[in-house]
Amino acid sequence: MPAIRHLFLILLGAAMTAAAAPAPPVRVVSLNPCLDAILVAVADRNQIAALSHYARDPAASVVVEEARTLPFTYESAEEVIALSPNLVLTSQHSSLATHQALAKLGTRVELFTVPSSVEASFADIRRIAALTGHPERGEALILRIRLALKQAEPPPGAVRASALIFQPNGFAAGPGTLADEMLTRAGFTNAAKGYGLPQWGNVSLEQLMQDPPRLLLSGRAAATGASFAERLLSHPALKSLSGRMTEADFPERLLFCGGPTLIPEAQALASARRKLEARP
Repeated sequence: MPAIRHLFLILLGAAMTAAAAPAPPVRVVSLNPCLDAILVAVADRNQIAALSHYARDPAASVVVEEARTLPFTYESAEEVIALSPNLVLTSQHSSLATHQALAKLGTRVELFTVPSSVEASFADIRRIAALTGHPERGEALILRIRLALKQAEPPPGAVRASALIFQPNGFAAGPGTLADEMLTRAGFTNAAKGYGLPQWGNVSLEQLMQDPPRLLLSGRAAATGASFAERLLSHPALKSLSGRMTEADFPERLLFCGGPTLIPEAQALASARRKLEARP
């Protein structure tokens, strides 16, 4: 009898805990492309009321195919309110007017900052997975990212080459950024540190000429125009660096986000390292 009573109390406690736990939201709106990717990975499809319009942009998103089958907004308060969400995922860069309108209506808004490390990105994944009621999917995504990071590691004893990532608008990723950590994990040293850059900054043509990185990673911002990095690469003065600096593609959509984006980012960095290693 005591054992049966003990089991009954355990089951009763579990039932009370489940009853007390808030139900996961059934209408979630994301206003940020980085949050879009995590939400698509961990939520049920019918939980996603809308993604940001960036999610459909191949230059900004790694979930374009999924996003094309889901609603989206341009972040306006009117659009978001019309969807009657009970949870909105947003960032510090999202529309202030929309934030204020949602606050007045009492809509639950979860604010996220830009992750500056892999672990910070994992925390965002766990948070969104918990908010949507699927913590196990968050852990599964983290395991996939850890595997990609492991596979992108350099071989033991490999010499670290200097590398520089250019954003299409001309800024380079400096120390203290997620991109900086990803470079380190893939076996590089971030050349931006040698240029005295803070977290983000601009590297001039003169700096590149005086102290070029072994590897320059640059992506195309759009099909309609060349990025700042691409214009530098086409500059006649850089032809003299062809024997000292290797160029590799690094799509713009990999530059800004953590979450699932870390998987293709790790793969791109590993591919660039192999290209550099294969060069005579």
